[in-house]
Amino acid sequence: MPRSLLHSTPCRAHLVLLHVLLHVIQRGVNRAAIFIDDEDRHHYRLLLREACLENDIVVHAFVLMDNYAPLLLTPPRAEALAVAMRAVGQNYVQFFNHRDGRTGTLWQGGSKSCLAESDRYALMVCRYVELNPVRTVMIALSEERRGSSVHSRPCPLITLHLTRRALGATWEEWAIEYGRWLRAGIEDEEISKIRSYIAKERAFGCTRFQAMVEKALGLPAGWRNRGRPSSRSV
Repeated sequence: MPRSLLHSTPCRAHLVLLHVLLHVIQRGVNRAAIFIDDEDRHHYRLLLREACLENDIVVHAFVLMDNYAPLLLTPPRAEALAVAMRAVGQNYVQFFNHRDGRTGTLWQGGSKSCLAESDRYALMVCRYVELNPVRTVMIALSEERRGSSVHSRPCPLITLHLTRRALGATWEEWAIEYGRWLRAGIEDEEISKIRSYIAKERAFGCTRFQAMVEKALGLPAGWRNRGRPSSRSV
């Protein structure tokens, strides 16, 4: 089968705050594949690590699906994130195109992103990110996969978020506890909330956190589903 035609589009993160967790998703145009094989995933991962190191961005979790890449990052500043994601996007396009000598589009517009409050919300989003492939095929923590941050031993690209680190005093203890927590799954309501907030590019957290974001950035941060009320609420 012919590989997808590619072109680079820079990431546009609307809400970015100093040292606040950010959920970012890059998607293939028209849901076309952006990763064909492990070589593609390995190269994207190398580019992501290089760009994040150069811009002091911390990577907490990632999963490289066939046609999208959800990431969990902590940027030091908005400009750093834009520079890093632009570098990853452009360099990956060149690599991908060179393999088949093609040109064209890759990314579906700019990347989507939403801020995530620490503690409960951070863990929720982290589990959501790493369970993306699990929704189709279960991944064992003991498996080493180039396309995922789920590992049984330290990964050079990943810095565990404080909320994840608290699950165990040692790496071995953490791997056991996190494995249990990961396999417990995520509620459909939580999945729906996370998807809604990143689609609207708002701040995922309590109302006080959202108010803080709005005051700091001067942009709307909260969001509620304003669909038709149920008969019970009438």
